[in-house]
Amino acid sequence: MTKKELLKSLDYVNHSREKRMMMAKLVSDNPSLTPLLLEIAVEDNTHVSSKACWVLEFTAKENLSYIFPHIDVFTSFIGKLKLDSSIRPMAKICEYLIIRYFKKKDENIKRILKEHHLESITTTCFDWLIEDHKVATQAYSMTCLLLLGSKFDWIHPELKLLLEQNYASGSAAYKARARMTLARLK
Repeated sequence: MTKKELLKSLDYVNHSREKRMMMAKLVSDNPSLTPLLLEIAVEDNTHVSSKACWVLEFTAKENLSYIFPHIDVFTSFIGKLKLDSSIRPMAKICEYLIIRYFKKKDENIKRILKEHHLESITTTCFDWLIEDHKVATQAYSMTCLLLLGSKFDWIHPELKLLLEQNYASGSAAYKARARMTLARLK
């Protein structure tokens, strides 16, 4: 499938799980589409780039390893995204990666994710917490930073300070997730 054909297919994707899953299945059946999806996602200026991010998230949920050969590209562009509809699925992929690295102690992902990748994800997650983003993005960032703090000891004090500072102005969902994160930091 060419990039042009993929763009046309992505145009039919909408918010429904069914359409996203259908495209994710197409990518799962054709992993060679992953770099094209990433290329479209990087553009981050149209609704189609957001749709590429949605499909990447659904694909990563079932086949996270499809991202591995492209981890340098992924970690280099996630912090540059501007559209909230692109950022949320990329934050979820970060959460998948970090959970597999720290909680599931997946040896394959430990070989793939180098320290500079982890640092890039750390920086991006802090940015997503500091900037005005939707709660889902911030919640995924909290999870990532909580786990990353077991490797980088400076993270937990910074995360605690940030959550305490933003707690009063946060939404009910933000406060709930922040309380849970702060409790785990103690």
